[in-house]
Amino acid sequence: MLRPPLCERCGAPTAWPVGRCRECSGRRLALASARAAVEYDEGVRRLVAAWKERGLRRLAGDAAELVVARVERPCVGLLTFVPPDPARVLIRGHHPAERLAHELSRRWELPVAPLLARRRQIRHQRGLTRAERRRNVAGAFRPDAESPPRVALVDDVYTSGATANAAASALRRGGARRVEVVTFARVVR
Repeated sequence: MLRPPLCERCGAPTAWPVGRCRECSGRRLALASARAAVEYDEGVRRLVAAWKERGLRRLAGDAAELVVARVERPCVGLLTFVPPDPARVLIRGHHPAERLAHELSRRWELPVAPLLARRRQIRHQRGLTRAERRRNVAGAFRPDAESPPRVALVDDVYTSGATANAAASALRRGGARRVEVVTFARVVR
């Protein structure tokens, strides 16, 4: 489990409270904050694989329950999600981030809407360095609708923050002034 103190910006566990930690210090971030319910350890990795790759869609509800229990409800007007890769949706039959956003929408009583679209296909992030991940998703998303001033971006796992930051940047281009990222799990370095 992720326990305080956490970096105010990216949500990484820290030794003491900090505004920006070693992980996000010196990086231009479009997101105002990122929070996750659990650490992406081996047990969580297996759960996420079952949810994403083996079609256990009901796990989205369980993930949402953990998020609601551990992450403070964002002070936003709307939830959105990282847009899906159409090829992966065809293979999986669902989009985990969208499903989690809808589950959180019901629990937090916040509307959810698709605000982003993919500009281009991106290659899998697995196995890429942090710098390669940032380059891989740079410019990959575009606004597909006008964003409210405060929006929460939902995804399943926060790994390096590259996808969240690229999506948050597109939301900002669409009118958002503050983007808070909410994920089920987070990689801890």
